[in-house]
Amino acid sequence: MSRRPAQVLVALTLSAAAVSGCVVGPRYVPPTPPAPSSDGFAAANSAIAATDAPPDDWWRLYDDPALNGLVEDALVHNRSLLAAAANLAQARGALSLARSGLYPTTSLSAGGQYGVSSNAVFANDLEGKTAAPSPNSFYTVGLDASYEVDLFGRVRRSIQAAAADAQAQQAALDVVRVSVAGETTRAYLNACAYGEALAVARQSLDLVTQTYQTTEAQARFGAASDFDLARAAEQVSKAQAQVPVDEGQRRTALFELAVLTGQPPEAISQAADACAAPPKLAAVLPVGDIRGLFARRPDVRQAERTLAAAVARIGVATADLYPTISLTGSGGSGASRLAGLGSINNLTYGIGPSLSWSFPNTAAAQAEIREARATASGAYANFDAAVLQALQDVETSLATYGGELDHNSALNRAKAQSQTAFGLAQTQYRLGAISYLDLLTAQSDLVAASAALAVSDQALASDQVTVFKALGGGWAQAPAVTPEPIVDGRTGKATAVR
Repeated sequence: MSRRPAQVLVALTLSAAAVSGCVVGPRYVPPTPPAPSSDGFAAANSAIAATDAPPDDWWRLYDDPALNGLVEDALVHNRSLLAAAANLAQARGALSLARSGLYPTTSLSAGGQYGVSSNAVFANDLEGKTAAPSPNSFYTVGLDASYEVDLFGRVRRSIQAAAADAQAQQAALDVVRVSVAGETTRAYLNACAYGEALAVARQSLDLVTQTYQTTEAQARFGAASDFDLARAAEQVSKAQAQVPVDEGQRRTALFELAVLTGQPPEAISQAADACAAPPKLAAVLPVGDIRGLFARRPDVRQAERTLAAAVARIGVATADLYPTISLTGSGGSGASRLAGLGSINNLTYGIGPSLSWSFPNTAAAQAEIREARATASGAYANFDAAVLQALQDVETSLATYGGELDHNSALNRAKAQSQTAFGLAQTQYRLGAISYLDLLTAQSDLVAASAALAVSDQALASDQVTVFKALGGGWAQAPAVTPEPIVDGRTGKATAVR
């Protein structure tokens, strides 16, 4: 290469490097969630919520070692989490692919042939020979390299988009963590609450059975009528009917708990199976404030990162309006003998810039830009929707929890009053002060009040979990999740997914 072409090449390279600071497309600025009129939640009050920020491992507030162990297992072995971890690994792979555009692409080739080349036929014709040229061996080796000068930021915008996609997938994994921690806690509390309901149903069955047996004995001596005996038998049948319902709900919660921890349904937790009442919180729920909510909710972060990726892709599409310049180089050697490949006389090489530009027809690029802008606009609306949904989730869950808390308190009072009334009815019935129908009415009221309280206890525990899930905790201190490896069916060798 002469000195003049070399100077031109260096000048082009330096110019391209200077221009490469230009990045087309809009500059992304993270959107700010709407400023709340106050930092507190509208549905929160001192009776149900505290302004302290909730801990990330909020389930430990129940101070139940069995629950803690089950949630820890679920955050490692849950199958939905493993799938989300694989999606994150896929997004990171795409990011590595985008970053490869910052480096030159190279290809190495080598080959050998035996026969008559077109050059030999042409030389034979020039020399006027009538005989066909003799076949020969011919060997080649070559190296090609190409580097795209990122003049308008296509590669950099692609990397930004891929990085935002990976961050969005990380947030999606955290969304699953929040759900898994919450649903595992809910399933455990449900199993305990249904265990309590089952115990109440059995106690009610014992109570009405004792009344039936007393009535049956009285009927034999003519002190009770057949009508009284039939009413007592009815109460026994109703109580018996409730027992399998509560047992079925309890088993369902235990099966769900096993699957949440990555086990088959029949692998029931012995600790959960033995739980007879849901654990209670020692204090009101710590809910923090609205500003802290947006930082905790991974779905809000996922929506923001998705928006960032969409805005970056506007730049990728815009860069297609401009020319693409690459620096290319190639070198090789060809010889009829392998030893000749190293001879300087057989070497070939070349280096220089390459330009490609779809001009003046830019309709396709303009269409891609419009599509990218529309996608970004939709992502912005989705971000706003995620913010509003986060607020709605907390407000509605707090309102529901507050209502159930008052309901539960009233049912506790009702049960205590029913217990007192039934005790008085038993005494007055033995003294002949009230009829048998009055006694059965008091008994029915007690059974109904006990059952209603058990149902409310389950609803109250579930509502607490719904509040904590709405607050978005459960991911910041979660252990790392390793995707399932790929196993070669022939060798049995497992390859890790990273």
